[in-house]
Amino acid sequence: MSTILQNDLFIRAALAQQTERPPVWMMRQAGRFMPEYWEIKNKYSFLEMCKTPEIAADVTMLPVDLLGIDAAILFSDILVTAEAMGGDLSFEQGVGPRFSNPVRTLADAEQLTVDCLDKLQYVADAIKVIQERLAGRIPLIGFAGAPFTILSYLVEGASSKDFKLTKLLLNNEPELAHLILQKIADVTIAYLNMQIDAGVNAIQLFDSWALALSWNDYRDFSHHYNKYILANIKRTVPVISFCKGSSVFAPMMVEANPDVISVDWNADLKNIKQSLPQGIAVQGNLDPFVLYADKKVIKTKIHQLFERMRGEEGFIFNLGHGIMPDIPFDNVKYAVEVIKEFRY
Repeated sequence: MSTILQNDLFIRAALAQQTERPPVWMMRQAGRFMPEYWEIKNKYSFLEMCKTPEIAADVTMLPVDLLGIDAAILFSDILVTAEAMGGDLSFEQGVGPRFSNPVRTLADAEQLTVDCLDKLQYVADAIKVIQERLAGRIPLIGFAGAPFTILSYLVEGASSKDFKLTKLLLNNEPELAHLILQKIADVTIAYLNMQIDAGVNAIQLFDSWALALSWNDYRDFSHHYNKYILANIKRTVPVISFCKGSSVFAPMMVEANPDVISVDWNADLKNIKQSLPQGIAVQGNLDPFVLYADKKVIKTKIHQLFERMRGEEGFIFNLGHGIMPDIPFDNVKYAVEVIKEFRY
């Protein structure tokens, strides 16, 4: 990036450098816990928000302006790649994403197109608008959904509690699963390279549902493709690898050569950090439910995490997963203030 960042704390931490305090951003930081988000959401559908660069920029900027976080993340959705490939995607209030044409047979899989980058141009356009508005204040993170997580939505046709249809596919028709995963991976490489070319300062790969998998299935149906993606994108910006289950899978995740591993809240973060090769940073790992608690509890838990990580190079504060929609905005703002006041 030609723009010199006024606040490069996040980038330094992502590159495993010492920082005077941990940088902070939070997954789903531009979301439903903000009244200002609903002012926009009540006027447009979710996909309209994603696909209109000016609106995507408005939403991306909310936590920048209202919370003062150290990194912005592009407002979009992990499922836009699946839609571009041919998935008939809709979002239903209180239900979440749905695909009316789930992918369950070879014929379904063959319908998925890989040559679809032009359908995602609105994301590159949004990145350019956001970077104009950020004007070098803080870095912008781009992202994509990892192939296994995208596959699970395409196969189930919606969110799932048990991933029964997905696991049935992996067990009964592994070749078909690999065909679909390879297509998603190829689209994801092109999509992330497009974001890097458009000007993002970092990338995060979200494998939200990896925790559904056994160790061997994670290796074969998730890690294999994440490694392929990270080997084929332009490594000109730091890359974060996140999954629910990273507390278990971190030793394998590191083989994909990410710059940062984002850790869920089930593990001791220092233990994970010290088990990784030198130069790999960690991100995490506060349980988001802490943000429902009294402010004194929020402060204590954040300070406990920070004291545990004292002396570790390469630590980005985040939640173990995304902010829930009914967490009080005031509590999130307070948490950010506590983090920004802290000094090592």
